[in-house]
Formats: sequence, C-alpha cells, structure tokens
Amino acid sequence: METLIKKIIVVGTTGSGKSTFSKQLADKLNYPHIQIDQLHWKANWQESTDHELFEKLKNATASEQWIVDGNYNRTNHLTWPYADTVIWINPPFIINLYQSVSRALKRILSQEERWEGTGNRESLKMLFSKDSIVWWMLKTYRGNIKRYEKRFKETQYSHIKFYRLRSRKEIKKFLRNFI
Repeated sequence: METLIKKIIVVGTTGSGKSTFSKQLADKLNYPHIQIDQLHWKANWQESTDHELFEKLKNATASEQWIVDGNYNRTNHLTWPYADTVIWINPPFIINLYQSVSRALKRILSQEERWEGTGNRESLKMLFSKDSIVWWMLKTYRGNIKRYEKRFKETQYSHIKFYRLRSRKEIKKFLRNFI
C-alpha cells in the first residue's frame, strides 16, 4: 500500500469498530489518534458548541500526521480537504447491531467512562432512551451507506484514496498489510 499516507479519516456507523481500528492503526503508524467524540463530549453529557469543537479539532489536526475517527458532518470542512486517505469501516448491519448492543452493555456493566476525563457513563436507562447509542446506530446505518457511497465518487474528494472494509477479515488484512 501507499507510503505517503499522512492524514487519515476513519468513518463508520456507531458500533462499527472505527475507534478500535483507528487506535490500532495509530499505534502501528505512531500517529496521533483523534476521536471527534472525545473532543465533542464534555462532562455530564454536555455537547461542545460548534465553535468549541472546531477549535479543538483544528488544534488536534495541526500536525503533519493524524488519524481522525468520527462522522460529524459539520467538521468535514476541517478534515476532508486535507486528508489523503479515508477508511470506511462498514460491516453488515447485523454485525454492526451486535457490536453496538454488546459494547453498550459491557460499558454499562463495567461503568467504564465513555471518553476519558468526561466522567460520562452509560446506563440501562440510556440504553432504552432516544439518546441510546444503539438507537443512533439503527437510525443512521442506512443513511451512512448512501452518504459514503456518494461521497467516494465526488470530484472534490478525488485527492483522497478511499478504502471500504466490510468484515473483520478485511480489517485484519488491511492492518497487517498497511505500510
């Protein structure tokens, strides 16, 4: 694969495995791993304003090399024009659903902090609410497929090398053979 890869965006529906993949790739390349969710969420599940989020993301991507993971459309103007690679983690719906539910349950049972330093923890009440990570996955899965299939063909992004990984096998092979 290419060796001049410096600025990578990893996208995928909630629960697809994009953050796990991004962390593994960042460790392999020794690049900073930037989670947009980590920048967005503050304590007590408070959201950053656009201004706050944009400033955090600008600062985080000021280096020559980075891996950004997240699907925040409103931040695309800060990352997509500069990215040379986009990797779409796109497992089948049933796998994505299973991963979303099992990860949410694991975090609920362990009371693992969702994003370090925020104190945010998921609860059973949240799991069954309209704010549920699982509900968000169900709501966005099909729309994300349409959005990324379209975006991969847009001429304004012709400078970007796109990869679509649809299975754990493809993900493992990609990580093994990447650079």
